[in-house]
Amino acid sequence: MATASLIREELFKAKRYLQDLERSQEDEDFDPPEFDIKSEALIPVLKGELPVHFHAHRADDIYTAIRIAKEFNLKYVIVHGTEGNLIVKGIAKEKACVLCGPILSDRSKPELKNLSPETPGVLSKNGILTAIITDHPVVPLQYLPTCAALAVREGMEYEEALKAITINPAKILNIDDRVGSIEQGKDADLVVFDCNPLDLTAKPKYVIVDGELIN
Repeated sequence: MATASLIREELFKAKRYLQDLERSQEDEDFDPPEFDIKSEALIPVLKGELPVHFHAHRADDIYTAIRIAKEFNLKYVIVHGTEGNLIVKGIAKEKACVLCGPILSDRSKPELKNLSPETPGVLSKNGILTAIITDHPVVPLQYLPTCAALAVREGMEYEEALKAITINPAKILNIDDRVGSIEQGKDADLVVFDCNPLDLTAKPKYVIVDGELIN
Protein backbone atom coordinates (compact mmCIF):
# COMPACT_ATOMS: atom_id res chain seq x y z
CA MET A 1 0.00 0.00 0.00
CA ALA A 2 2.82 2.41 0.84
CA THR A 3 4.53 1.77 -2.50
CA ALA A 4 1.30 2.32 -4.43
CA SER A 5 0.70 5.55 -2.52
CA LEU A 6 4.17 6.85 -3.39
CA ILE A 7 3.74 5.95 -7.06
CA ARG A 8 0.36 7.66 -7.22
CA GLU A 9 1.70 10.73 -5.44
CA GLU A 10 4.56 11.13 -7.91
CA LEU A 11 2.24 10.64 -10.88
CA PHE A 12 -0.21 13.23 -9.56
CA LYS A 13 2.64 15.65 -9.03
CA ALA A 14 3.99 15.03 -12.53
CA LYS A 15 0.51 15.38 -14.05
CA ARG A 16 0.02 18.77 -12.43
CA TYR A 17 3.54 19.77 -13.47
CA LEU A 18 2.79 18.82 -17.09
CA GLN A 19 -0.52 20.70 -17.04
CA ASP A 20 1.18 23.85 -15.74
CA LEU A 21 4.00 23.48 -18.24
CA GLU A 22 1.59 23.15 -21.17
CA ARG A 23 -0.49 26.09 -19.95
CA SER A 24 2.62 28.28 -19.69
CA GLN A 25 3.44 27.42 -23.31
CA GLU A 26 -0.04 28.48 -24.42
CA ASP A 27 -0.46 31.50 -22.13
CA GLU A 28 2.44 33.94 -21.88
CA ASP A 29 0.92 35.45 -18.73
CA PHE A 30 1.13 32.10 -16.93
CA ASP A 31 4.50 31.33 -15.37
CA PRO A 32 6.02 27.89 -16.04
CA PRO A 33 6.48 25.63 -13.00
CA GLU A 34 9.80 25.46 -11.23
CA PHE A 35 11.96 22.84 -12.93
CA ASP A 36 11.48 19.39 -11.37
CA ILE A 37 13.68 16.67 -12.80
CA LYS A 38 11.51 13.84 -11.39
CA SER A 39 8.38 15.23 -12.98
CA GLU A 40 10.25 15.84 -16.23
CA ALA A 41 11.24 12.17 -16.30
CA LEU A 42 7.58 11.12 -15.98
CA ILE A 43 6.27 13.31 -18.81
CA PRO A 44 6.87 10.63 -21.51
CA VAL A 45 5.00 8.16 -19.28
CA LEU A 46 1.98 10.46 -18.88
CA LYS A 47 1.95 11.18 -22.61
CA GLY A 48 1.92 7.47 -23.41
CA GLU A 49 5.27 7.67 -25.16
CA LEU A 50 6.98 5.34 -22.70
CA PRO A 51 5.37 2.23 -21.16
CA VAL A 52 5.82 1.50 -17.47
CA HIS A 53 6.71 -1.82 -15.90
CA PHE A 54 4.81 -2.75 -12.75
CA HIS A 55 6.67 -5.45 -10.82
CA ALA A 56 3.92 -7.37 -9.07
CA HIS A 57 3.74 -10.94 -7.78
CA ARG A 58 0.54 -11.04 -5.75
CA ALA A 59 -2.96 -10.84 -7.19
CA ASP A 60 -3.83 -7.72 -5.16
CA ASP A 61 -0.65 -5.95 -6.30
CA ILE A 62 -1.41 -6.81 -9.93
CA TYR A 63 -4.88 -5.30 -9.56
CA THR A 64 -3.40 -2.22 -7.87
CA ALA A 65 -1.01 -1.76 -10.79
CA ILE A 66 -3.87 -2.02 -13.27
CA ARG A 67 -5.94 0.53 -11.31
CA ILE A 68 -3.06 3.03 -11.29
CA ALA A 69 -2.47 2.50 -15.00
CA LYS A 70 -6.14 3.14 -15.77
CA GLU A 71 -6.27 6.16 -13.47
CA PHE A 72 -3.43 7.88 -15.33
CA ASN A 73 -4.07 6.32 -18.74
CA LEU A 74 -0.66 4.67 -18.82
CA LYS A 75 0.75 2.13 -21.21
CA TYR A 76 1.97 -0.68 -18.99
CA VAL A 77 3.29 -4.20 -18.62
CA ILE A 78 2.95 -6.51 -15.62
CA VAL A 79 6.33 -7.97 -14.68
CA HIS A 80 6.37 -11.32 -12.78
CA GLY A 81 2.60 -11.86 -12.53
CA THR A 82 3.22 -14.81 -10.20
CA GLU A 83 -0.42 -15.02 -9.08
CA GLY A 84 -1.76 -14.05 -12.47
CA ASN A 85 -3.23 -17.54 -12.82
CA LEU A 86 -5.52 -16.74 -9.88
CA ILE A 87 -7.00 -13.64 -11.52
CA VAL A 88 -6.60 -14.58 -15.17
CA LYS A 89 -10.07 -13.36 -16.19
CA GLY A 90 -9.40 -9.91 -14.77
CA ILE A 91 -6.05 -9.60 -16.54
CA ALA A 92 -7.57 -10.78 -19.82
CA LYS A 93 -10.42 -8.27 -19.48
CA GLU A 94 -7.94 -5.42 -19.15
CA LYS A 95 -5.86 -6.75 -22.08
CA ALA A 96 -2.72 -6.52 -19.95
CA CYS A 97 0.57 -8.02 -21.10
CA VAL A 98 2.63 -10.13 -18.69
CA LEU A 99 6.36 -10.80 -18.48
CA CYS A 100 6.01 -13.98 -16.44
CA GLY A 101 8.78 -15.30 -14.23
CA PRO A 102 11.09 -16.36 -12.95
CA ILE A 103 9.45 -19.77 -12.56
CA LEU A 104 12.72 -21.65 -12.04
CA SER A 105 12.96 -20.48 -8.46
CA ASP A 106 12.05 -21.29 -4.89
CA ARG A 107 9.45 -19.60 -2.70
CA SER A 108 12.00 -17.31 -1.11
CA LYS A 109 9.53 -14.65 0.09
CA PRO A 110 5.84 -14.42 0.99
CA GLU A 111 4.92 -12.96 -2.38
CA LEU A 112 6.03 -16.22 -4.01
CA LYS A 113 3.96 -18.63 -1.93
CA ASN A 114 1.77 -19.43 -4.96
CA LEU A 115 4.66 -19.68 -7.42
CA SER A 116 3.86 -22.24 -10.11
CA PRO A 117 5.27 -23.10 -13.56
CA GLU A 118 1.64 -23.52 -14.66
CA THR A 119 1.09 -19.74 -14.72
CA PRO A 120 2.49 -18.94 -18.22
CA GLY A 121 0.28 -21.63 -19.75
CA VAL A 122 -2.82 -20.47 -17.91
CA LEU A 123 -2.22 -16.89 -19.03
CA SER A 124 -1.59 -17.76 -22.68
CA LYS A 125 -4.61 -20.08 -22.88
CA ASN A 126 -6.78 -17.15 -21.81
CA GLY A 127 -5.59 -14.89 -24.61
CA ILE A 128 -3.08 -12.89 -22.58
CA LEU A 129 0.08 -11.81 -24.40
CA THR A 130 2.64 -13.65 -22.28
CA ALA A 131 6.43 -13.72 -22.29
CA ILE A 132 8.61 -15.88 -20.07
CA ILE A 133 11.51 -14.22 -18.27
CA THR A 134 14.27 -15.34 -15.93
CA ASP A 135 14.65 -11.97 -14.19
CA HIS A 136 18.36 -12.21 -14.98
CA PRO A 137 20.60 -12.33 -12.97
CA VAL A 138 18.14 -13.79 -10.43
CA VAL A 139 18.03 -16.81 -12.72
CA PRO A 140 20.79 -16.69 -15.37
CA LEU A 141 19.59 -15.94 -18.88
CA GLN A 142 20.91 -19.22 -20.30
CA TYR A 143 18.12 -21.04 -18.45
CA LEU A 144 15.37 -19.24 -20.38
CA PRO A 145 14.69 -22.29 -22.64
CA THR A 146 14.56 -24.47 -19.53
CA CYS A 147 11.90 -22.18 -18.04
CA ALA A 148 9.90 -22.47 -21.25
CA ALA A 149 10.27 -26.26 -21.11
CA LEU A 150 8.95 -26.28 -17.54
CA ALA A 151 5.94 -24.29 -18.69
CA VAL A 152 5.27 -26.86 -21.41
CA ARG A 153 5.57 -29.67 -18.90
CA GLU A 154 2.94 -27.93 -16.78
CA GLY A 155 0.42 -27.42 -19.56
CA MET A 156 1.57 -24.63 -21.86
CA GLU A 157 1.27 -25.37 -25.57
CA TYR A 158 4.70 -25.98 -27.12
CA GLU A 159 4.27 -23.35 -29.84
CA GLU A 160 3.06 -20.83 -27.26
CA ALA A 161 6.14 -21.51 -25.14
CA LEU A 162 8.38 -20.80 -28.13
CA LYS A 163 6.45 -17.59 -28.78
CA ALA A 164 6.86 -16.66 -25.10
CA ILE A 165 10.65 -16.46 -25.54
CA THR A 166 10.70 -15.03 -29.09
CA ILE A 167 7.92 -13.02 -30.75
CA ASN A 168 5.84 -12.27 -27.65
CA PRO A 169 8.56 -10.36 -25.76
CA ALA A 170 9.38 -8.58 -29.01
CA LYS A 171 5.74 -7.48 -29.30
CA ILE A 172 5.64 -6.35 -25.67
CA LEU A 173 8.84 -4.34 -26.18
CA ASN A 174 7.45 -2.96 -29.46
CA ILE A 175 10.45 -4.21 -31.47
CA ASP A 176 8.64 -7.02 -33.31
CA ASP A 177 9.19 -5.18 -36.57
CA ARG A 178 12.86 -6.15 -36.23
CA VAL A 179 13.13 -9.34 -34.18
CA GLY A 180 11.15 -12.20 -32.68
CA SER A 181 10.26 -14.19 -35.80
CA ILE A 182 11.70 -15.20 -39.16
CA GLU A 183 10.32 -12.75 -41.70
CA GLN A 184 11.66 -10.83 -44.66
CA GLY A 185 13.03 -7.46 -43.63
CA LYS A 186 13.74 -8.36 -40.00
CA ASP A 187 17.16 -8.60 -38.39
CA ALA A 188 18.61 -11.95 -39.44
CA ASP A 189 19.66 -13.03 -35.94
CA LEU A 190 19.07 -16.78 -35.74
CA VAL A 191 20.17 -19.81 -33.74
CA VAL A 192 19.86 -23.33 -35.12
CA PHE A 193 19.90 -26.08 -32.50
CA ASP A 194 20.91 -29.72 -32.91
CA CYS A 195 17.55 -30.88 -31.52
CA ASN A 196 14.39 -29.54 -29.88
CA PRO A 197 15.50 -26.11 -28.56
CA LEU A 198 13.57 -26.65 -25.33
CA ASP A 199 15.34 -29.96 -24.69
CA LEU A 200 17.80 -29.80 -21.79
CA THR A 201 20.49 -31.37 -23.99
CA ALA A 202 20.01 -28.93 -26.91
CA LYS A 203 23.14 -27.15 -28.11
CA PRO A 204 23.47 -24.38 -30.71
CA LYS A 205 24.70 -25.73 -34.04
CA TYR A 206 24.70 -22.48 -36.00
CA VAL A 207 24.58 -18.86 -34.87
CA ILE A 208 23.70 -16.18 -37.43
CA VAL A 209 23.97 -12.46 -36.68
CA ASP A 210 22.78 -9.86 -39.20
CA GLY A 211 22.64 -12.61 -41.80
CA GLU A 212 26.27 -13.64 -41.25
CA LEU A 213 27.18 -17.10 -39.99
CA ILE A 214 29.50 -16.61 -37.02
CA ASN A 215 29.56 -20.15 -35.61
